[in-house]
Amino acid sequence: MLQQRLVVYLSMEIALESDIPTYAGGLGGLAGDTIRSAADLGIEMVAVSLVHRKGYFHQTLSRSSGNQRESADEWQPETRLEALEPRVAVRIGGRKIHVAAWQYSVRGITGHQIPVILLDTNLPENSDDDRRLTDSLYGGDDKYRLRQEIILGMAGVRMIRALGYHEVDRFHLNEGHAALATLALLDEILGPKHSEAKLPHAFSRLQEHCVFTTHTPVPAGHDRFPLELVRTMLEKRHIARLEWMGAKDTLNLTDIALRSSDFVNGVAMRHGEVSRGMFPSYPINSITNGIHPATWASEPFQLLFDRFIPEWRRDAFSLRYAVGIPPHEIASAHGSAKRNLIERVNSESEVEFDPEAITIAFARRSTAYKRPTLVFSDMERLAKIAADVGPIQLVFAGKAHPNDDEGKSLIRTVFDAARELAGRVSVAFLPGYGIDLARLMVSGCDVWLNTPVPPLEASGTSGMKAALNGVPSLSVIDGWWVEGCVEGVTGWAIGDDGHAESTETTSALHAQALYDKLQFTVLPTYYGNRERYLEIMRSCISINASFFNSQRMVLQYVAEAYRDSHVPTDAVVAADP
Repeated sequence: MLQQRLVVYLSMEIALESDIPTYAGGLGGLAGDTIRSAADLGIEMVAVSLVHRKGYFHQTLSRSSGNQRESADEWQPETRLEALEPRVAVRIGGRKIHVAAWQYSVRGITGHQIPVILLDTNLPENSDDDRRLTDSLYGGDDKYRLRQEIILGMAGVRMIRALGYHEVDRFHLNEGHAALATLALLDEILGPKHSEAKLPHAFSRLQEHCVFTTHTPVPAGHDRFPLELVRTMLEKRHIARLEWMGAKDTLNLTDIALRSSDFVNGVAMRHGEVSRGMFPSYPINSITNGIHPATWASEPFQLLFDRFIPEWRRDAFSLRYAVGIPPHEIASAHGSAKRNLIERVNSESEVEFDPEAITIAFARRSTAYKRPTLVFSDMERLAKIAADVGPIQLVFAGKAHPNDDEGKSLIRTVFDAARELAGRVSVAFLPGYGIDLARLMVSGCDVWLNTPVPPLEASGTSGMKAALNGVPSLSVIDGWWVEGCVEGVTGWAIGDDGHAESTETTSALHAQALYDKLQFTVLPTYYGNRERYLEIMRSCISINASFFNSQRMVLQYVAEAYRDSHVPTDAVVAADP
């Protein structure tokens, strides 16, 4: 056992299984991998989220135009989860809202289990409106989102106590959505008499038990609410404490989390640097993200690793021994994974992919700064590269937020490009991006493409998943790729790591660099120097997969963030809501 005292991990989304829609994307995927590796390592942890009965959303795309349609991704918690007995309450908008909980258990390789507590307001004692508060992930307006974050933070802490977890050493706030847990913790420290004169001392105690991970350098990714709205939702003492913590006209939950935590980290080396620039008043560390190898290795690669690196599930660092796997074995495993992806593309799209042609994948949330259509900046040049050097196949996936019209437009642009390039470059878009499709794409493609506007990629973990399956990245130097790119060894860089004077200039330079790299390096290596390509694939595993894994990441959290507190964690009486 690495560490005995308990960590409570609060996150608005957690990816548990593909058909349990309690996640939207990378944040939830990272949370799920964190918990799985913590279970493997025997870490004492409890995770808290919401049950999200209607999920994020189910995506369908019209075959002709790529118009995205959203519908509820409904599921029945009672068929997959264990109902827990305790009930807690939190007062929102002057009403007492009752909260129940479900449990999903994550079992590690040694049998150690981590409970994931999913909060649920769908109770008969609540009003119809309040019963829906834990339904939709990132849905609704500001009022809906604020109420959800009150439930996650405040009811989350109260539920943890009701379940008997009193000796908690660290509360890990995974992104600002969980920041209002600090109000419930202050209630506990100050006690039922709420002696505000003791607030500075109570706040100091609070800080010693809070860890905060910030995940985005994009301003829109930091939740802000008008304080006028907040005043209608929270009790007067909580408003007064938020104002004492610096909230004025606007409640910035990232700011509350930063102020309340004695350890703050970004999710990659570059992201730590960017975050220190965004929040210069706070010491911000860097713990680079990682992925859970046993979750993201495709079946052909799991079998390969079982034969050559038997301890890879227990010891992710042993993946460095992939350097000794014969290249033809890697080629065989990749061939099986690629056939699975090609079958999916050919059955779900109107194009016919060739198993022998280079297949380049792009799969991310469809939003402007990720630039999914950069590869189509000069379609005539792209087609000429395919004609002169070798066939190109592009497969896309990703959801646009229901309110992101520009993101939806980008999906339509991919469909338009597919029609314009028909017969010259094969382009497919697969709907419903989630865990299962991600597994298929990161293992079945030949190149993982990533083209964000720097420095807006906090980390990115999909390229890490591809590397685990021997797939090199072709990526802008940003996020994790600053650390993971060894040019011509683990993949290739698009441009350099400098920043142009404007987004337009950046995009033009990156498009040119992307085409140059495809034309003069990537395709000639794939089609003309197969042995070299297999060496690159093997290096992706031995160099990148052996480091960019969540076992290493969680060990860093234990050593740097979950270290012993200086103040005893005596159980305290929670305030009556």
